Amino acid sequence: MTRGGMESVEVFTTEGKGRGLKAQKEFLPGDVIFAEPAYAAVVFDSLTHVVCHTCFKRQEKLHRCGQCKFAYYCDRTCQRDAWLNHKNECSAIKKHGKAPTENIRLAARILWRIEREGSGLSENCLVSIDDLQNHVENFDEEEKKDLRIDVESFLEFWPAQSQQFGMQYISHIFGVINCNAFTLSDQRGLQAVGVGIFPNLCQANHDCWPNCTVIFNNGNHEAVRSMFHTQMRIELRALSKISPGDELTVSYVDFLNVSEERQKQLKKQYYFDCTCEHCKKKIKDDLMLAVKEGDKKPSAETVKEVIQFSKDTLEKINKARLEGTYHEVVKLCRECLKKQEPVLGDTNIYLLRILSIASEVLSYLQMFEEAAEYAKRMVDGYLKIYHPNNAQLGMAVMRAGVTHWHAGLIEAGHSMICKAYAILLITHGPSHPITKDLEVMRVQTEMELRMFQQNEFMYYKMREAALKNQKIQVMPEPSNEAPPSLFHKKE
Repeated sequence: MTRGGMESVEVFTTEGKGRGLKAQKEFLPGDVIFAEPAYAAVVFDSLTHVVCHTCFKRQEKLHRCGQCKFAYYCDRTCQRDAWLNHKNECSAIKKHGKAPTENIRLAARILWRIEREGSGLSENCLVSIDDLQNHVENFDEEEKKDLRIDVESFLEFWPAQSQQFGMQYISHIFGVINCNAFTLSDQRGLQAVGVGIFPNLCQANHDCWPNCTVIFNNGNHEAVRSMFHTQMRIELRALSKISPGDELTVSYVDFLNVSEERQKQLKKQYYFDCTCEHCKKKIKDDLMLAVKEGDKKPSAETVKEVIQFSKDTLEKINKARLEGTYHEVVKLCRECLKKQEPVLGDTNIYLLRILSIASEVLSYLQMFEEAAEYAKRMVDGYLKIYHPNNAQLGMAVMRAGVTHWHAGLIEAGHSMICKAYAILLITHGPSHPITKDLEVMRVQTEMELRMFQQNEFMYYKMREAALKNQKIQVMPEPSNEAPPSLFHKKE
């Protein structure tokens, strides 16, 4: 597996899409094309006390900065590593009396770094902060109003003794954050915990069916010798074989939407019209809008009614999830599935969304058999729609495998865990915490499967005894958030 540096890629000007990145050598699936540390990064406002401000890992016990009482760290190593970026922030927070919002903190960190190093090309950067797109000219009235508020708040926070920047340049920085900020996730990759700027990654253009994926790696400093420590970084990883000269693309949005919806989302959030092959030819749209075939093919009117019912139900489900009434969520899902099943095809995205929610919530409620049935149908649909090496597909197959395992369906559970492991080896790599967790599960389920094949009766007896003696591992509480998306957009 190769680990490319910045010499493995080059910036070029693409037709109609501005700058882009292309490969300088061949890459195979799973290769790291480049790794890039954050130019600047901050923890979300709501999580500042539960996530380390250096490596972005969620921890039970964190050390608080004794000066500003705002920043938290895993340990002295993380605190020491943070000092260069936290020093100015620390005294500004003390002087201001409180920490400003994440957007202001990120802009301030960027500008303090520019004050230290200048705004030209920093080491290993293909482009400077000055050259990043800000799209301020494309902002609508609401966005312009938010920008003015951000600039005013920033000027209140920015210390008088720091280098002073003009309004236009500060607006440029906020514009860069608005359309280039990357979502940082916790060490399990399941929750978005912060936001950062990675100038090289910003050069990769979008494609709905990309040849690369971006994974956030929190780094590791558990080794005794610091020479083996690794820093927090993003990794651009190849999903398929890439030849020298090929453009490197990533997907800014989840593929599980029809092309028209993806195009709307991309236009609204990133200000461009997607003309990728999958959007132009509406590839897979037929699968995502599939209806039941055969003698009893439903009428267009019936399909329209069921899709509207599905949309209304999804809104009710979101409300119930926010209130934590999970039995109500299950009831809504069952009612919706009853309406969908005679009408919608197995790969219809409205059916798949309900199956995904139902399996996740039922697992949390420890109703594993019903959850496994829905998870299986969801995975079968996803496998027909997603790129075979899609990270979200890998995570969904992993969750489905764990659900089957908990339900005592060891053969299907082990098979799904192996499938997920193969995907995550490519998308996340062997040293990522999620892949390591999956490897442990793979070994455990393989052992249990052998026992099951040798003596089914004994396997169930031992499983029953084990469950009596120890409380079954509770699945994490269902999240109301979608999985972390690639780029962070301010709501």
